[in-house]
Amino acid sequence: MRFVRAAALTAAVTLSLFASGCGGTDDSTPAGDPTRSAPTGDTTSSAPATPGPKVVASTTWVGALAKAAGASEVTLVAPADVRHPPDHQPTAGNLKAAADADYVLYAETDGFASRLIKAAGDSELITVIPVEATPGKIASEVTRLATTFGTSDAAKAWLSNFNAEYTTLSGQAKAALPNPAPTAVSELFVGYWGAFAGIEVTDVYGPQPVTASERAALTAKKPKLVFTNAHVPDVDPKIPGVTRVKLVNYPGKDLDLLGVFRTNTERLTVALAS
Repeated sequence: MRFVRAAALTAAVTLSLFASGCGGTDDSTPAGDPTRSAPTGDTTSSAPATPGPKVVASTTWVGALAKAAGASEVTLVAPADVRHPPDHQPTAGNLKAAADADYVLYAETDGFASRLIKAAGDSELITVIPVEATPGKIASEVTRLATTFGTSDAAKAWLSNFNAEYTTLSGQAKAALPNPAPTAVSELFVGYWGAFAGIEVTDVYGPQPVTASERAALTAKKPKLVFTNAHVPDVDPKIPGVTRVKLVNYPGKDLDLLGVFRTNTERLTVALAS
């Protein structure tokens, strides 16, 4: 019997309005960066002590949560090289995989979610939170999914490693802060990286293009840094004389959530040293 498990959505309503606003990628990223490509329908496996379920995941964010929770086989709908994954349209192969999976996972802000729901058949549907790469949200979702999958031991081991490395990486970013610490303005959906790095975010913009009056207001904040979102193109406020930090939210084809934190730690420390 098919049913839906729902989690509270934490993203602003604006995200759903712009979930289909962009696609494709021309981001120039280093090897191993979470924005590197994966083919449509890419499958990656973890190796928990107890084999986990077969999962179809809408995006790499969703798939990474499933992998962290102990899923042994995760098939992606939106490949890792899509600039804005919620805008991707599933293939016939994706929809067949959804019908054959143990679980189909998606975020309600994924523009193609309704097609996955329709295709799922007897697969169990699970709604996960939209992208928010913060320790509390990640721990809550991984624990909830592991309880559903019956893979709690694998999830506990993953969370222990995640918490340790998160603390290390956050410490590295904060250690790079000059005195006094700079302030930043940020695209709406990457603002939480300020807390990760110990940087005060004084205002946010986007995800819609910035107007002239909004640019003036952001400029008046006199930020040293502007956080841009690698997955939401063409909304840079173009404030002169600031350092831009292009931050990523979605993991790569390896579905390694910590890869997101490693990449952003590197980008933040480079920006703070400039």
